[in-house]
Amino acid sequence: MSQRNNSGTRSLLTPLRWSLAPLAGLYWAATSLRNHLYDIGYSRSLSFEPLIISVGNLSVGGTGKSPMIECLVRMLRKDYPLAVLSRGYRRKTQGIRIASEADNAETLGDEPYQFYRKFTRETEGHRVVVAVGEERALAIPEILHHHPEVKIILLDDAFQHRAVKPDLQILLTTYQRPFYQDHVLPLGLLRESRKGAQRADVVVVTKCPKHLEENEQKNIAEKVQAYSGKNVAVFFSSIDYQQPEAVFGTDGLQEPLLLFSGLANADSFDEYVRQQFSVKEHIRWGDHHRYTDSDKKKLQKVMEAKAIKSLLTTEKDMVKLVGEEEAKLWKELPLFYLPIRLAFLSQQNSFQQYISESIRSIEKA
Repeated sequence: MSQRNNSGTRSLLTPLRWSLAPLAGLYWAATSLRNHLYDIGYSRSLSFEPLIISVGNLSVGGTGKSPMIECLVRMLRKDYPLAVLSRGYRRKTQGIRIASEADNAETLGDEPYQFYRKFTRETEGHRVVVAVGEERALAIPEILHHHPEVKIILLDDAFQHRAVKPDLQILLTTYQRPFYQDHVLPLGLLRESRKGAQRADVVVVTKCPKHLEENEQKNIAEKVQAYSGKNVAVFFSSIDYQQPEAVFGTDGLQEPLLLFSGLANADSFDEYVRQQFSVKEHIRWGDHHRYTDSDKKKLQKVMEAKAIKSLLTTEKDMVKLVGEEEAKLWKELPLFYLPIRLAFLSQQNSFQQYISESIRSIEKA
Protein backbone atom coordinates (compact mmCIF):
# COMPACT_ATOMS: atom_id res chain seq x y z
CA MET A 1 0.00 0.00 0.00
CA SER A 2 1.41 3.41 -0.93
CA GLN A 3 1.94 6.13 1.67
CA ARG A 4 2.21 9.89 1.20
CA ASN A 5 5.58 11.34 2.15
CA ASN A 6 6.42 14.75 3.63
CA SER A 7 6.80 16.49 0.25
CA GLY A 8 3.37 15.41 -0.95
CA THR A 9 4.40 12.48 -3.12
CA ARG A 10 3.55 8.81 -2.76
CA SER A 11 5.96 6.02 -2.02
CA LEU A 12 6.09 3.36 -4.75
CA LEU A 13 7.27 0.52 -2.50
CA THR A 14 4.60 -2.04 -3.33
CA PRO A 15 4.97 -5.70 -2.27
CA LEU A 16 6.29 -6.41 -5.79
CA ARG A 17 8.95 -3.74 -5.33
CA TRP A 18 9.97 -5.16 -1.94
CA SER A 19 10.50 -8.55 -3.60
CA LEU A 20 13.37 -6.93 -5.52
CA ALA A 21 15.23 -6.03 -2.31
CA PRO A 22 17.91 -8.75 -2.74
CA LEU A 23 18.78 -7.43 -6.20
CA ALA A 24 18.85 -3.89 -4.82
CA GLY A 25 21.32 -5.09 -2.19
CA LEU A 26 23.64 -6.44 -4.87
CA TYR A 27 23.33 -3.23 -6.89
CA TRP A 28 24.05 -1.15 -3.78
CA ALA A 29 27.15 -3.22 -3.03
CA ALA A 30 28.50 -2.89 -6.57
CA THR A 31 28.00 0.87 -6.82
CA SER A 32 29.30 1.44 -3.30
CA LEU A 33 32.47 -0.51 -4.08
CA ARG A 34 33.01 1.50 -7.26
CA ASN A 35 32.63 4.78 -5.37
CA HIS A 36 34.92 3.56 -2.59
CA LEU A 37 37.68 2.79 -5.10
CA TYR A 38 37.47 6.34 -6.39
CA ASP A 39 37.30 7.77 -2.86
CA ILE A 40 40.53 6.05 -1.80
CA GLY A 41 42.31 6.90 -5.04
CA TYR A 42 42.54 3.34 -6.36
CA SER A 43 40.47 4.42 -9.37
CA ARG A 44 41.73 7.70 -10.74
CA SER A 45 39.73 10.84 -11.45
CA LEU A 46 41.38 13.13 -14.00
CA SER A 47 41.58 16.89 -13.57
CA PHE A 48 41.64 19.37 -16.44
CA GLU A 49 42.70 22.98 -16.81
CA PRO A 50 39.30 24.37 -17.83
CA LEU A 51 36.91 24.70 -14.95
CA ILE A 52 34.58 21.67 -14.93
CA ILE A 53 30.98 22.04 -13.67
CA SER A 54 29.03 18.79 -13.42
CA VAL A 55 25.22 18.62 -13.41
CA GLY A 56 23.60 15.33 -12.48
CA ASN A 57 21.37 13.37 -10.17
CA LEU A 58 21.24 10.25 -8.03
CA SER A 59 18.16 8.84 -9.74
CA VAL A 60 17.15 7.69 -13.19
CA GLY A 61 14.49 9.67 -14.98
CA GLY A 62 14.01 13.38 -15.55
CA THR A 63 15.14 15.75 -12.81
CA GLY A 64 15.55 18.83 -14.99
CA LYS A 65 19.19 18.50 -16.05
CA SER A 66 18.67 20.13 -19.46
CA PRO A 67 16.95 23.27 -18.07
CA MET A 68 19.77 23.54 -15.50
CA ILE A 69 22.45 23.29 -18.19
CA GLU A 70 20.65 25.98 -20.18
CA CYS A 71 20.34 28.14 -17.07
CA LEU A 72 24.10 27.90 -16.48
CA VAL A 73 24.84 28.70 -20.12
CA ARG A 74 22.77 31.88 -19.90
CA MET A 75 24.46 32.86 -16.63
CA LEU A 76 28.02 32.29 -17.83
CA ARG A 77 28.29 32.77 -21.59
CA LYS A 78 28.70 36.55 -21.38
CA ASP A 79 31.91 36.19 -19.38
CA TYR A 80 33.34 32.80 -20.38
CA PRO A 81 33.77 30.72 -23.55
CA LEU A 82 31.78 27.58 -22.73
CA ALA A 83 31.48 24.00 -23.87
CA VAL A 84 28.66 21.58 -23.03
CA LEU A 85 29.62 17.91 -23.00
CA SER A 86 27.00 15.14 -22.95
CA ARG A 87 27.10 11.42 -23.43
CA GLY A 88 24.62 11.66 -26.31
CA TYR A 89 22.19 9.07 -25.03
CA ARG A 90 20.53 6.92 -27.73
CA ARG A 91 22.25 8.70 -30.61
CA LYS A 92 23.03 6.65 -33.69
CA THR A 93 26.72 7.60 -33.73
CA GLN A 94 29.59 6.54 -31.50
CA GLY A 95 32.72 8.13 -30.14
CA ILE A 96 33.52 11.80 -29.73
CA ARG A 97 31.60 14.27 -31.86
CA ILE A 98 31.70 18.07 -31.82
CA ALA A 99 28.39 19.47 -33.04
CA SER A 100 28.21 21.15 -36.43
CA GLU A 101 25.60 22.14 -39.00
CA ALA A 102 25.70 18.57 -40.34
CA ASP A 103 24.27 17.19 -37.09
CA ASN A 104 20.76 16.48 -35.83
CA ALA A 105 19.07 14.65 -32.97
CA GLU A 106 20.01 11.31 -34.53
CA THR A 107 23.74 12.06 -34.54
CA LEU A 108 23.97 13.96 -31.24
CA GLY A 109 21.04 12.81 -29.12
CA ASP A 110 17.97 14.81 -28.14
CA GLU A 111 19.33 17.14 -25.47
CA PRO A 112 22.75 17.90 -27.03
CA TYR A 113 21.09 18.83 -30.31
CA GLN A 114 18.66 21.00 -28.39
CA PHE A 115 21.62 22.81 -26.78
CA TYR A 116 23.37 23.21 -30.12
CA ARG A 117 20.29 24.41 -31.97
CA LYS A 118 19.40 26.89 -29.26
CA PHE A 119 22.76 28.39 -28.39
CA THR A 120 24.14 28.73 -31.90
CA ARG A 121 21.06 30.75 -32.81
CA GLU A 122 21.39 33.09 -29.82
CA THR A 123 24.06 35.72 -30.47
CA GLU A 124 24.49 37.20 -26.99
CA GLY A 125 27.80 36.25 -25.38
CA HIS A 126 30.39 33.72 -26.48
CA ARG A 127 29.58 30.94 -28.94
CA VAL A 128 28.87 27.71 -27.06
CA VAL A 129 30.64 24.53 -28.15
CA VAL A 130 28.49 21.38 -27.87
CA ALA A 131 30.05 17.93 -27.92
CA VAL A 132 29.11 14.33 -27.16
CA GLY A 133 31.23 11.40 -26.06
CA GLU A 134 30.71 8.27 -24.00
CA GLU A 135 34.10 8.75 -22.30
CA ARG A 136 34.22 12.32 -21.01
CA ALA A 137 37.87 11.99 -20.00
CA LEU A 138 38.73 11.42 -23.67
CA ALA A 139 36.24 13.96 -25.04
CA ILE A 140 37.54 16.90 -23.01
CA PRO A 141 41.05 16.92 -24.60
CA GLU A 142 39.38 16.65 -28.02
CA ILE A 143 37.23 19.70 -27.28
CA LEU A 144 40.29 21.68 -26.17
CA HIS A 145 42.26 20.61 -29.24
CA HIS A 146 39.64 22.15 -31.52
CA HIS A 147 38.57 24.96 -29.17
CA PRO A 148 41.48 25.99 -26.91
CA GLU A 149 39.58 29.15 -25.99
CA VAL A 150 37.10 27.20 -23.82
CA LYS A 151 37.36 28.18 -20.15
CA ILE A 152 34.42 26.29 -18.60
CA ILE A 153 33.01 22.89 -19.53
CA LEU A 154 29.53 21.91 -18.38
CA LEU A 155 29.15 18.15 -17.98
CA ASP A 156 25.58 17.01 -18.59
CA ASP A 157 24.36 14.02 -16.51
CA ALA A 158 27.79 13.24 -15.05
CA PHE A 159 27.27 12.78 -11.31
CA GLN A 160 28.21 9.09 -11.60
CA HIS A 161 30.94 9.70 -14.22
CA ARG A 162 33.82 9.83 -11.77
CA ALA A 163 36.63 9.45 -14.30
CA VAL A 164 36.58 13.27 -14.52
CA LYS A 165 37.02 15.31 -11.36
CA PRO A 166 34.61 18.28 -11.39
CA ASP A 167 35.51 21.59 -9.80
CA LEU A 168 31.86 22.17 -8.96
CA GLN A 169 29.28 19.41 -8.55
CA ILE A 170 25.58 20.33 -8.86
CA LEU A 171 23.14 17.65 -7.71
CA LEU A 172 19.49 17.78 -8.77
CA THR A 173 16.56 16.03 -7.09
CA THR A 174 12.86 16.50 -7.72
CA TYR A 175 10.34 17.81 -5.23
CA GLN A 176 8.00 14.97 -6.21
CA ARG A 177 10.53 12.20 -5.49
CA PRO A 178 13.47 13.49 -3.40
CA PHE A 179 16.46 11.17 -3.26
CA TYR A 180 16.31 10.92 0.54
CA GLN A 181 13.01 9.04 0.28
CA ASP A 182 14.10 6.75 -2.56
CA HIS A 183 15.99 3.46 -2.81
CA VAL A 184 18.59 2.00 -5.16
CA LEU A 185 17.60 0.13 -8.29
CA PRO A 186 15.57 -1.99 -8.79
CA LEU A 187 13.81 -1.40 -5.46
CA GLY A 188 13.66 2.31 -6.23
CA LEU A 189 15.10 4.66 -8.84
CA LEU A 190 18.48 5.58 -7.35
CA ARG A 191 21.60 4.88 -9.40
CA GLU A 192 23.64 4.72 -6.20
CA SER A 193 23.25 5.07 -2.45
CA ARG A 194 21.80 8.24 -0.93
CA LYS A 195 25.26 8.78 0.58
CA GLY A 196 26.43 9.78 -2.89
CA ALA A 197 24.94 13.20 -2.12
CA GLN A 198 28.00 13.94 -0.01
CA ARG A 199 29.94 14.57 -3.26
CA ALA A 200 27.64 17.50 -4.11
CA ASP A 201 28.79 21.07 -3.67
CA VAL A 202 25.25 22.38 -4.10
CA VAL A 203 21.82 20.74 -4.35
CA VAL A 204 18.88 22.06 -6.36
CA VAL A 205 15.40 20.70 -5.65
CA THR A 206 13.63 20.91 -9.01
CA LYS A 207 10.02 20.95 -10.26
CA CYS A 208 8.75 22.59 -7.07
CA PRO A 209 5.36 24.32 -6.77
CA LYS A 210 5.89 28.01 -7.50
CA HIS A 211 4.60 29.01 -4.08
CA LEU A 212 6.39 26.47 -1.90
CA GLU A 213 6.25 27.73 1.67
CA GLU A 214 9.50 28.63 3.44
CA ASN A 215 8.82 26.19 6.27
CA GLU A 216 8.57 23.31 3.81
CA GLN A 217 11.71 24.48 2.01
CA LYS A 218 13.55 24.45 5.33
CA ASN A 219 12.24 20.96 6.13
CA ILE A 220 13.34 19.59 2.76
CA ALA A 221 16.74 21.29 3.00
CA GLU A 222 17.38 19.67 6.38
CA LYS A 223 16.59 16.24 4.97
CA VAL A 224 18.87 16.84 1.98
CA GLN A 225 21.69 18.05 4.22
CA ALA A 226 21.41 14.94 6.39
CA TYR A 227 23.16 13.22 3.46
CA SER A 228 25.03 16.03 1.69
CA GLY A 229 26.33 17.77 4.81
CA LYS A 230 25.06 20.86 6.60
CA ASN A 231 27.38 23.24 4.74
CA VAL A 232 25.99 22.32 1.30
CA ALA A 233 23.69 25.02 -0.07
CA VAL A 234 20.20 23.92 -1.11
CA PHE A 235 18.17 25.87 -3.67
CA PHE A 236 14.62 25.38 -4.95
CA SER A 237 13.44 25.76 -8.54
CA SER A 238 10.33 25.32 -10.64
CA ILE A 239 9.54 25.01 -14.34
CA ASP A 240 8.77 28.28 -16.07
CA TYR A 241 6.75 27.60 -19.22
CA GLN A 242 7.11 30.05 -22.09
CA GLN A 243 4.59 30.84 -24.85
CA PRO A 244 4.04 28.08 -27.45
CA GLU A 245 6.07 28.57 -30.62
CA ALA A 246 5.41 27.34 -34.13
CA VAL A 247 7.86 24.70 -35.35
CA PHE A 248 7.55 25.41 -39.07
CA GLY A 249 6.18 28.94 -39.14
CA THR A 250 2.51 28.00 -39.24
CA ASP A 251 -0.30 30.33 -38.16
CA GLY A 252 -1.03 30.95 -34.49
CA LEU A 253 -1.95 28.16 -32.10
CA GLN A 254 -5.61 27.20 -32.34
CA GLU A 255 -7.63 25.15 -29.87
CA PRO A 256 -8.52 22.43 -29.13
CA LEU A 257 -5.10 20.78 -28.91
CA LEU A 258 -3.64 17.33 -29.26
CA LEU A 259 -0.59 16.88 -27.03
CA PHE A 260 2.15 14.36 -27.69
CA SER A 261 5.41 13.70 -25.89
CA GLY A 262 8.22 11.23 -25.39
CA LEU A 263 9.43 11.96 -21.85
CA ALA A 264 10.33 9.96 -18.78
CA ASN A 265 7.57 11.87 -17.00
CA ALA A 266 5.21 14.18 -18.90
CA ASP A 267 2.80 14.85 -16.02
CA SER A 268 3.88 18.44 -15.36
CA PHE A 269 3.75 19.26 -19.09
CA ASP A 270 0.25 17.77 -19.28
CA GLU A 271 -0.97 19.53 -16.16
CA TYR A 272 0.26 22.97 -17.22
CA VAL A 273 -1.11 22.82 -20.76
CA ARG A 274 -4.52 21.63 -19.59
CA GLN A 275 -4.68 24.61 -17.22
CA GLN A 276 -3.98 27.02 -20.08
CA PHE A 277 -5.64 25.49 -23.14
CA SER A 278 -8.42 23.20 -24.27
CA VAL A 279 -6.88 19.74 -24.69
CA LYS A 280 -8.68 16.79 -26.24
CA GLU A 281 -6.02 14.12 -25.77
CA HIS A 282 -2.38 13.51 -24.83
CA ILE A 283 -0.52 10.73 -26.65
CA ARG A 284 2.51 9.62 -24.67
CA TRP A 285 5.45 7.66 -25.99
CA GLY A 286 8.47 6.40 -24.08
CA ASP A 287 11.45 8.55 -23.15
CA HIS A 288 13.70 9.49 -26.10
CA HIS A 289 11.10 8.19 -28.56
CA ARG A 290 12.11 8.34 -32.22
CA TYR A 291 9.16 9.53 -34.31
CA THR A 292 8.16 7.73 -37.51
CA ASP A 293 5.70 8.10 -40.34
CA SER A 294 3.29 5.78 -38.52
CA ASP A 295 3.39 8.11 -35.49
CA LYS A 296 2.52 11.04 -37.72
CA LYS A 297 -0.40 9.12 -39.24
CA LYS A 298 -1.66 8.20 -35.78
CA LEU A 299 -1.66 11.86 -34.75
CA GLN A 300 -3.42 12.88 -37.95
CA LYS A 301 -6.09 10.23 -37.43
CA VAL A 302 -6.81 11.49 -33.91
CA MET A 303 -6.89 15.10 -35.12
CA GLU A 304 -9.46 14.27 -37.78
CA ALA A 305 -11.59 12.14 -35.47
CA LYS A 306 -11.75 14.77 -32.72
CA ALA A 307 -11.70 17.97 -34.80
CA ILE A 308 -8.40 19.07 -33.30
CA LYS A 309 -6.85 22.28 -34.64
CA SER A 310 -3.22 22.17 -33.43
CA LEU A 311 -0.52 19.80 -32.19
CA LEU A 312 1.60 20.76 -29.18
CA THR A 313 4.72 18.98 -27.95
CA THR A 314 7.79 19.63 -25.81
CA GLU A 315 11.02 21.25 -26.90
CA LYS A 316 12.87 17.98 -26.35
CA ASP A 317 10.48 16.25 -28.76
CA MET A 318 10.47 19.12 -31.24
CA VAL A 319 14.21 18.86 -31.97
CA LYS A 320 13.65 15.34 -33.30
CA LEU A 321 11.22 16.64 -35.92
CA VAL A 322 13.22 19.45 -37.53
CA GLY A 323 16.05 17.58 -39.25
CA GLU A 324 16.17 17.85 -43.03
CA GLU A 325 14.43 14.52 -43.64
CA GLU A 326 12.09 14.78 -40.65
CA ALA A 327 10.91 18.25 -41.63
CA LYS A 328 9.70 16.94 -44.98
CA LEU A 329 7.40 14.60 -43.07
CA TRP A 330 6.13 16.95 -40.37
CA LYS A 331 6.07 20.47 -41.81
CA GLU A 332 2.56 20.08 -43.24
CA LEU A 333 1.10 19.77 -39.72
CA PRO A 334 0.02 22.69 -37.46
CA LEU A 335 2.83 21.84 -35.05
CA PHE A 336 3.87 23.87 -31.99
CA TYR A 337 6.21 23.30 -29.04
CA LEU A 338 6.35 24.63 -25.50
CA PRO A 339 9.73 26.06 -24.43
CA ILE A 340 10.64 25.87 -20.76
CA ARG A 341 13.16 27.53 -18.46
CA LEU A 342 14.31 26.80 -14.96
CA ALA A 343 13.20 29.45 -12.45
CA PHE A 344 14.39 29.71 -8.86
CA LEU A 345 11.93 30.36 -6.05
CA SER A 346 12.95 33.87 -4.93
CA GLN A 347 16.57 32.71 -5.18
CA GLN A 348 17.61 33.49 -8.76
CA ASN A 349 20.12 36.13 -7.71
CA SER A 350 21.33 34.00 -4.81
CA PHE A 351 22.04 31.00 -7.04
CA GLN A 352 23.78 33.12 -9.66
CA GLN A 353 25.85 34.77 -6.93
CA TYR A 354 26.73 31.33 -5.53
CA ILE A 355 27.92 30.13 -8.94
CA SER A 356 29.92 33.31 -9.60
CA GLU A 357 31.59 33.23 -6.19
CA SER A 358 32.39 29.54 -6.55
CA ILE A 359 34.06 30.13 -9.92
CA ARG A 360 36.11 33.04 -8.57
CA SER A 361 37.18 30.93 -5.59
CA ILE A 362 38.24 28.06 -7.84
CA GLU A 363 40.15 30.40 -10.17
CA LYS A 364 42.11 31.83 -7.24
CA ALA A 365 43.01 28.40 -5.84
